[in-house]
Amino acid sequence: MTQLEAARKGIITEEMKLCAEQEKVAPEFIRQGVEEGNIVVIRNQRHTGIVPLAVGKGLRTKINANIGTSRDHVDLELEKVKACTASGADALMDLSTGGEIRKIRQAVMKASSMAVGTVPIYSAAAEALNRQQSIMEMTADDMFAAIEENGEDGVDFITVHCGVTRESVGRIEAQGRLLGIVSRGGSITARWMDYNESDNPLYAQYDRLLEIARRYDMVLSLGDGLRPGCLADATDRGQVQELILLGELCRRARAQDVQVMIEGPGHVPYPQIEANIALQKSLCEGAPFYVLGPLPTDIAPGYDHITAAIGGALAGAAGADFLCYVTPSEHLRLPNLEDVHEGIMASRIAAHIADIAKGYPGAMEKDVLMAKYRSEFNWDGQIELSVDPDRSRAWLERSESAKEEGCTMCGEFCAIKLGKKDAHR
Repeated sequence: MTQLEAARKGIITEEMKLCAEQEKVAPEFIRQGVEEGNIVVIRNQRHTGIVPLAVGKGLRTKINANIGTSRDHVDLELEKVKACTASGADALMDLSTGGEIRKIRQAVMKASSMAVGTVPIYSAAAEALNRQQSIMEMTADDMFAAIEENGEDGVDFITVHCGVTRESVGRIEAQGRLLGIVSRGGSITARWMDYNESDNPLYAQYDRLLEIARRYDMVLSLGDGLRPGCLADATDRGQVQELILLGELCRRARAQDVQVMIEGPGHVPYPQIEANIALQKSLCEGAPFYVLGPLPTDIAPGYDHITAAIGGALAGAAGADFLCYVTPSEHLRLPNLEDVHEGIMASRIAAHIADIAKGYPGAMEKDVLMAKYRSEFNWDGQIELSVDPDRSRAWLERSESAKEEGCTMCGEFCAIKLGKKDAHR
């Protein structure tokens, strides 16, 4: 029985209870949200060694971190899992495209204490190359075999680019784009359709996908394969047509008791971010929204984690439920361990800002407590409450001139110290 099937029967599962405990809400709140489709409970039935993760309406904004090999780098992935855990991510995705992908995935899942997602078409494409075939020579059976393999391995959620169809790609071609298709999965699918003169098997045989997902209770993350890769391409006909299709596919999945999230853009100008969230929530009937960034400018390579945090804070405040981190190395290289940490921290800040805006219980209280600690010059309290205690501790310099009550920014001119009535004594 899937979580959605149980919820519809009025059953509060053990997973729902665990999620409710983490979120500090009533178990019935989780059950009702799952039934209505605005909350998903993420845990493959074969991946019982992790605490399930709830994502959606009325819950804390969650953070996902992407890791994974490329054909240029096939190491560090287990160290990245540790970095994701230590830095406070809520979930991770293994996006490996190089090396022995299944062994890497299995090792990542064994090492991770959090929910793990994948993009199965990556492993299907890699397997084709290992057979000395072109990626375009993959069959529909190859694609579904990869999805089945991920389910067997216990993967909790999968990105599937079901909305990349001949119709939606045709709209991009008719309108024109500056950067075209920037999603790897979306690009592979579009090229496959063109080469094989056939529609996307994940769309054409969607019921086959649903049967696999239902068997393992894998959450489908319906991917934004046509997301804009630059501001100039944002909210165009191809992106919107894909989103319309995803809304229809979301309803079909729910009818088969399969839980669904929707993935969103991408590179979006700041004034369009709220509109994108509203459009998704309307077309997809309140399904949890999982956004990459979004990035409201294209000119900050090396600082894209900051760009994404700005966009993510606005998106989260407007109703996005799940933020995929962006690292400083986005567009430049495969992330290293420090990049992973920086990306997670930036996204956690964005998520916290969003939670304050949403009125999530306990979010604002942390900021009030931080102000209290600053008023008291309680340095230990400030450090432990901060988003990155190790960084805060390493950067702290107490002022000798202010008798260590202030820091070296102001010293004896510390406004807080001067503002106390006994400061002159």
